[in-house]
Amino acid sequence: MADLKTIFHLSDIHFGLEDRRALDWVVQEIDRVCPAAVAITGDLTMRARHREFAAATRWITALRVPVTVEVGNHDMPYFNLHERFTDPYKRFSGMQRVVQREIDLPGLAIVPLKTVRRWQPRWPWSKGWITPAALARCLTAIDALPAGTRVLVTAHHPLREAGTKGTALTRNGTAALEELAKRKVLGVLSGHVHDPFDIMEPTPSGPVRMIGAGTLSQRIRSTPPSFNELTWDGEELTVRVRNLQHVPTPDMQISSIPADALPPRTPGEPVAPVNQVPAIDPPVN
Repeated sequence: MADLKTIFHLSDIHFGLEDRRALDWVVQEIDRVCPAAVAITGDLTMRARHREFAAATRWITALRVPVTVEVGNHDMPYFNLHERFTDPYKRFSGMQRVVQREIDLPGLAIVPLKTVRRWQPRWPWSKGWITPAALARCLTAIDALPAGTRVLVTAHHPLREAGTKGTALTRNGTAALEELAKRKVLGVLSGHVHDPFDIMEPTPSGPVRMIGAGTLSQRIRSTPPSFNELTWDGEELTVRVRNLQHVPTPDMQISSIPADALPPRTPGEPVAPVNQVPAIDPPVN
Protein backbone atom coordinates (compact mmCIF):
# COMPACT_ATOMS: atom_id res chain seq x y z
CA MET A 1 0.00 0.00 0.00
CA ALA A 2 1.22 3.51 -0.83
CA ASP A 3 2.76 5.60 1.94
CA LEU A 4 0.11 7.90 3.39
CA LYS A 5 1.20 11.44 4.30
CA THR A 6 -0.81 14.17 5.97
CA ILE A 7 0.19 17.83 5.81
CA PHE A 8 -1.59 20.68 7.56
CA HIS A 9 -1.74 23.88 5.50
CA LEU A 10 -2.37 27.01 7.60
CA SER A 11 -2.37 30.63 6.56
CA ASP A 12 -3.11 34.21 7.56
CA ILE A 13 -3.00 33.78 11.33
CA HIS A 14 -2.56 37.55 11.80
CA PHE A 15 -1.28 37.64 15.36
CA GLY A 16 -2.66 40.88 16.73
CA LEU A 17 -6.10 39.89 15.45
CA GLU A 18 -5.74 36.14 15.81
CA ASP A 19 -8.66 33.87 16.71
CA ARG A 20 -7.46 32.23 19.94
CA ARG A 21 -10.14 29.56 19.88
CA ALA A 22 -9.15 28.57 16.36
CA LEU A 23 -5.46 28.44 17.26
CA ASP A 24 -6.07 26.28 20.32
CA TRP A 25 -8.12 23.93 18.17
CA VAL A 26 -5.37 23.70 15.54
CA VAL A 27 -2.77 22.82 18.18
CA GLN A 28 -5.07 20.08 19.48
CA GLU A 29 -5.48 18.71 15.97
CA ILE A 30 -1.73 18.79 15.30
CA ASP A 31 -1.11 16.88 18.53
CA ARG A 32 -3.88 14.40 17.72
CA VAL A 33 -3.09 13.74 14.04
CA CYS A 34 0.69 14.35 14.15
CA PRO A 35 0.96 15.41 10.48
CA ALA A 36 4.20 14.86 8.59
CA ALA A 37 4.58 18.64 8.27
CA VAL A 38 2.82 21.96 8.76
CA ALA A 39 3.05 24.58 6.00
CA ILE A 40 2.13 28.14 6.99
CA THR A 41 1.71 30.36 3.93
CA GLY A 42 2.33 33.81 5.36
CA ASP A 43 0.69 36.75 7.09
CA LEU A 44 1.70 35.58 10.54
CA THR A 45 1.08 39.08 11.92
CA MET A 46 -1.34 41.93 11.49
CA ARG A 47 1.06 44.87 11.26
CA ALA A 48 4.48 43.24 11.76
CA ARG A 49 4.74 44.72 15.25
CA HIS A 50 7.40 43.31 17.58
CA ARG A 51 4.79 41.98 20.00
CA GLU A 52 2.92 40.28 17.16
CA PHE A 53 6.08 38.57 15.94
CA ALA A 54 6.88 37.54 19.51
CA ALA A 55 3.47 35.87 19.82
CA ALA A 56 3.82 34.23 16.39
CA THR A 57 7.29 32.96 17.24
CA ARG A 58 6.13 31.42 20.54
CA TRP A 59 3.21 29.68 18.87
CA ILE A 60 5.06 28.38 15.81
CA THR A 61 8.20 27.19 17.59
CA ALA A 62 6.06 25.27 20.10
CA LEU A 63 4.56 23.08 17.36
CA ARG A 64 5.96 19.57 17.69
CA VAL A 65 6.15 18.72 13.97
CA PRO A 66 8.32 19.96 11.06
CA VAL A 67 7.19 23.44 10.03
CA THR A 68 7.86 25.68 7.03
CA VAL A 69 6.79 29.33 6.99
CA GLU A 70 6.29 31.72 4.10
CA VAL A 71 6.56 35.50 4.37
CA GLY A 72 3.33 37.42 3.84
CA ASN A 73 2.81 41.05 2.89
CA HIS A 74 1.55 41.79 6.43
CA ASP A 75 4.85 40.50 7.81
CA MET A 76 6.90 43.31 6.25
CA PRO A 77 7.56 46.31 8.56
CA TYR A 78 4.66 48.75 8.30
CA PHE A 79 5.80 51.57 10.53
CA ASN A 80 9.58 51.48 10.09
CA LEU A 81 10.40 52.17 6.45
CA HIS A 82 14.14 52.19 7.12
CA GLU A 83 13.95 48.62 8.42
CA ARG A 84 11.60 47.63 5.60
CA PHE A 85 14.18 48.68 3.02
CA THR A 86 17.38 47.64 4.82
CA ASP A 87 16.45 44.54 6.84
CA PRO A 88 12.83 43.54 6.08
CA TYR A 89 13.06 40.03 7.56
CA LYS A 90 14.78 40.98 10.82
CA ARG A 91 11.70 40.30 12.91
CA PHE A 92 11.65 36.66 11.79
CA SER A 93 14.90 36.05 13.71
CA GLY A 94 13.26 33.97 16.44
CA MET A 95 11.95 31.47 13.90
CA GLN A 96 14.61 31.88 11.22
CA ARG A 97 15.23 28.14 10.91
CA VAL A 98 11.70 27.51 9.60
CA VAL A 99 11.31 30.52 7.27
CA GLN A 100 11.21 29.43 3.62
CA ARG A 101 12.40 26.01 4.73
CA GLU A 102 12.35 23.14 2.28
CA ILE A 103 10.86 20.01 3.83
CA ASP A 104 11.85 16.69 2.29
CA LEU A 105 9.64 13.70 3.00
CA PRO A 106 9.97 10.27 1.38
CA GLY A 107 8.89 10.85 -2.21
CA LEU A 108 7.42 14.29 -1.47
CA ALA A 109 9.01 17.71 -0.99
CA ILE A 110 7.64 21.09 0.09
CA VAL A 111 9.50 23.88 -1.72
CA PRO A 112 9.09 27.63 -1.00
CA LEU A 113 8.45 30.42 -3.50
CA LYS A 114 8.63 33.99 -2.21
CA THR A 115 5.92 36.31 -3.55
CA VAL A 116 6.48 39.44 -1.42
CA ARG A 117 8.76 42.42 -2.03
CA ARG A 118 9.88 45.20 0.27
CA TRP A 119 8.62 47.59 -2.38
CA GLN A 120 7.27 47.48 -5.94
CA PRO A 121 6.60 50.06 -8.64
CA ARG A 122 2.83 49.94 -8.14
CA TRP A 123 0.43 50.43 -5.27
CA PRO A 124 -0.50 48.78 -3.02
CA TRP A 125 2.66 46.91 -2.10
CA SER A 126 0.49 44.17 -0.62
CA LYS A 127 0.06 42.49 -4.00
CA GLY A 128 2.19 39.56 -5.02
CA TRP A 129 5.34 39.90 -7.10
CA ILE A 130 7.66 37.04 -8.05
CA THR A 131 11.15 38.24 -8.88
CA PRO A 132 13.33 36.30 -11.34
CA ALA A 133 15.67 35.45 -8.45
CA ALA A 134 12.84 34.07 -6.31
CA LEU A 135 11.54 31.92 -9.14
CA ALA A 136 15.04 30.71 -9.96
CA ARG A 137 15.61 29.61 -6.35
CA CYS A 138 12.36 27.67 -6.35
CA LEU A 139 12.99 25.97 -9.70
CA THR A 140 16.60 25.14 -8.81
CA ALA A 141 15.41 23.46 -5.60
CA ILE A 142 12.80 21.45 -7.50
CA ASP A 143 15.24 20.40 -10.20
CA ALA A 144 17.75 19.23 -7.56
CA LEU A 145 15.31 16.76 -6.00
CA PRO A 146 15.74 13.02 -6.57
CA ALA A 147 13.97 11.70 -9.65
CA GLY A 148 10.36 10.82 -9.00
CA THR A 149 9.93 13.19 -6.05
CA ARG A 150 6.60 14.99 -6.15
CA VAL A 151 6.44 18.64 -5.11
CA LEU A 152 4.17 21.02 -3.26
CA VAL A 153 5.14 24.67 -3.66
CA THR A 154 4.34 27.15 -0.88
CA ALA A 155 3.70 30.84 -1.54
CA HIS A 156 1.73 33.57 0.17
CA HIS A 157 -0.11 35.01 -2.84
CA PRO A 158 -2.10 32.92 -5.31
CA LEU A 159 -0.07 32.63 -8.51
CA ARG A 160 -2.73 34.03 -10.76
CA GLU A 161 -2.94 37.28 -12.69
CA ALA A 162 -6.20 39.09 -13.29
CA GLY A 163 -5.51 39.79 -16.95
CA THR A 164 -4.23 43.36 -16.97
CA LYS A 165 -1.09 44.96 -15.60
CA GLY A 166 -3.04 47.38 -13.47
CA THR A 167 -5.02 44.74 -11.60
CA ALA A 168 -2.63 41.79 -11.67
CA LEU A 169 -2.84 39.86 -8.44
CA THR A 170 0.67 38.44 -8.62
CA ARG A 171 3.10 39.94 -11.10
CA ASN A 172 4.94 37.21 -13.02
CA GLY A 173 2.53 34.65 -11.59
CA THR A 174 1.55 33.36 -15.01
CA ALA A 175 5.17 32.68 -15.97
CA ALA A 176 5.79 30.96 -12.64
CA LEU A 177 2.74 28.74 -13.09
CA GLU A 178 3.92 27.66 -16.52
CA GLU A 179 7.36 26.72 -15.18
CA LEU A 180 5.78 24.77 -12.35
CA ALA A 181 3.47 23.02 -14.82
CA LYS A 182 6.52 21.83 -16.75
CA ARG A 183 7.73 20.20 -13.54
CA LYS A 184 4.33 18.66 -12.85
CA VAL A 185 4.06 19.96 -9.29
CA LEU A 186 1.26 18.45 -7.23
CA GLY A 187 -0.01 21.86 -6.22
CA VAL A 188 0.76 25.41 -5.14
CA LEU A 189 -0.28 26.17 -1.56
CA SER A 190 -1.10 29.79 -0.77
CA GLY A 191 -3.16 32.10 1.43
CA HIS A 192 -3.85 35.86 1.29
CA VAL A 193 -7.52 35.57 0.25
CA HIS A 194 -8.81 34.35 3.65
CA ASP A 195 -11.13 31.84 1.97
CA PRO A 196 -10.19 28.27 0.98
CA PHE A 197 -10.06 27.25 -2.67
CA ASP A 198 -8.93 24.30 -4.77
CA ILE A 199 -8.88 25.15 -8.46
CA MET A 200 -7.01 24.14 -11.60
CA GLU A 201 -5.30 27.00 -13.40
CA PRO A 202 -4.59 26.38 -17.11
CA THR A 203 -1.18 27.19 -18.61
CA PRO A 204 0.32 26.50 -22.06
CA SER A 205 2.31 23.69 -20.41
CA GLY A 206 -0.67 22.12 -18.69
CA PRO A 207 -2.85 22.86 -15.66
CA VAL A 208 -1.55 23.65 -12.18
CA ARG A 209 -3.55 22.93 -9.06
CA MET A 210 -3.82 26.00 -6.80
CA ILE A 211 -4.83 25.32 -3.19
CA GLY A 212 -5.64 28.19 -0.87
CA ALA A 213 -6.06 28.04 2.90
CA GLY A 214 -8.47 30.20 4.84
CA THR A 215 -7.62 32.31 7.86
CA LEU A 216 -7.13 31.54 11.56
CA SER A 217 -7.78 35.17 12.45
CA GLN A 218 -10.77 37.38 13.21
CA ARG A 219 -10.44 38.85 9.70
CA ILE A 220 -12.85 36.42 8.05
CA ARG A 221 -14.22 37.11 4.62
CA SER A 222 -16.97 34.65 3.66
CA THR A 223 -16.04 31.48 5.55
CA PRO A 224 -15.25 30.71 9.20
CA PRO A 225 -11.70 30.15 10.52
CA SER A 226 -10.17 27.09 8.88
CA PHE A 227 -7.11 25.23 7.68
CA ASN A 228 -6.46 22.60 5.02
CA GLU A 229 -5.70 18.96 5.77
CA LEU A 230 -3.83 17.51 2.79
CA THR A 231 -3.44 13.77 2.35
CA TRP A 232 -1.00 12.27 -0.18
CA ASP A 233 -1.21 8.53 -0.76
CA GLY A 234 1.47 8.37 -3.42
CA GLU A 235 -1.00 8.79 -6.26
CA GLU A 236 -3.66 11.30 -5.26
CA LEU A 237 -3.63 14.52 -3.24
CA THR A 238 -6.82 15.02 -1.25
CA VAL A 239 -7.71 18.37 0.30
CA ARG A 240 -10.13 18.61 3.20
CA VAL A 241 -11.01 21.99 4.66
CA ARG A 242 -11.19 21.74 8.44
CA ASN A 243 -13.23 24.45 10.15
CA LEU A 244 -14.76 25.48 13.43
CA GLN A 245 -18.33 25.06 12.21
CA HIS A 246 -20.46 22.33 10.66
CA VAL A 247 -19.69 23.41 7.07
CA PRO A 248 -18.88 20.72 4.47
CA THR A 249 -15.59 21.14 2.63
CA PRO A 250 -17.08 21.98 -0.81
CA ASP A 251 -19.21 24.72 0.74
CA MET A 252 -16.09 26.25 2.29
CA GLN A 253 -14.23 26.61 -1.01
CA ILE A 254 -14.63 29.63 -3.26
CA SER A 255 -14.74 28.86 -6.98
CA SER A 256 -12.41 31.65 -8.11
CA ILE A 257 -9.99 34.12 -6.57
CA PRO A 258 -11.64 37.54 -6.06
CA ALA A 259 -10.31 40.36 -8.19
CA ASP A 260 -9.22 42.37 -5.17
CA ALA A 261 -8.12 39.31 -3.13
CA LEU A 262 -8.26 41.39 0.03
CA PRO A 263 -10.13 40.57 3.26
CA PRO A 264 -11.66 43.23 5.50
CA ARG A 265 -8.91 45.36 7.07
CA THR A 266 -10.39 45.27 10.58
CA PRO A 267 -13.45 43.60 12.11
CA GLY A 268 -15.19 46.96 12.56
CA GLU A 269 -14.98 48.16 8.98
CA PRO A 270 -18.06 47.80 6.73
CA VAL A 271 -17.68 44.84 4.39
CA ALA A 272 -19.78 42.80 2.02
CA PRO A 273 -22.16 40.36 3.77
CA VAL A 274 -20.64 37.04 4.73
CA ASN A 275 -22.13 33.60 5.15
CA GLN A 276 -21.47 33.15 8.86
CA VAL A 277 -23.26 30.75 11.18
CA PRO A 278 -22.89 30.39 14.95
CA ALA A 279 -19.90 28.43 16.19
CA ILE A 280 -20.60 24.93 17.51
CA ASP A 281 -18.68 22.96 20.14
CA PRO A 282 -16.80 20.74 19.81
CA PRO A 283 -15.04 21.83 16.58
CA VAL A 284 -15.69 19.39 13.77
CA ASN A 285 -14.96 18.81 10.08
